[in-house]
Order: sequence, then C-alpha cells, then structure tokens
Amino acid sequence: MSDISSTRTTDTIVHFSAPFALPDLVGEMHPAGDYKIEQDEEPIEGLSWLAYRRVATYIHLPSIAEGNRLSRIVRIEPMALADLLAAANATPDGLAS
Repeated sequence: MSDISSTRTTDTIVHFSAPFALPDLVGEMHPAGDYKIEQDEEPIEGLSWLAYRRVATYIHLPSIAEGNRLSRIVRIEPMALADLLAAANATPDGLAS
C-alpha cells in the first residue's frame, strides 16, 4: 500500500462533441459537454529520477455545465476513456496519456 501523501492528482477537462455512454454504467447516456477528469498517480520507487505511474482515473458526472447538484465520481479505465474520446469526437484539454 502506498503512502497517500505521495500520491498526486492531475485534473483536466475534456470536451465531448457528442453524447456518450460509459462502459460500466449500462443504459445511461451522458450529453455532449465538458467533463472533469482526475488522474491519480504515485511515484515509482527505486529510480534515480522522479517518475509516476497512473493508479486511477475518474470522470465527474454530470458535465460541468450541469453543475454540482447530484454529482458523482466514476472510476474509468484509461483505455476506455481514450476510446470514448475518439468515438465521441472529443477534444482533451491537457489530458496526459
């Protein structure tokens, strides 16, 4: 188990140009719009330079335009997110791979 204080979180915003569905939320469609993405990373120990590995990726629902009322955070696999971004003609704003 890693030390929580050494974990870093990177926040980005992605824009979906078309509605999309998340793989683990069957039957739910999410409208086009801007969505906040969080990526948690932890340092890789034993290297002579500072490097991080991604340990979790989350998407905030609903979109930013819909506000924070009844919001939730859903974990998503990075490859599933990349596929959604490509399929929905989405544009990442600084999303790291």
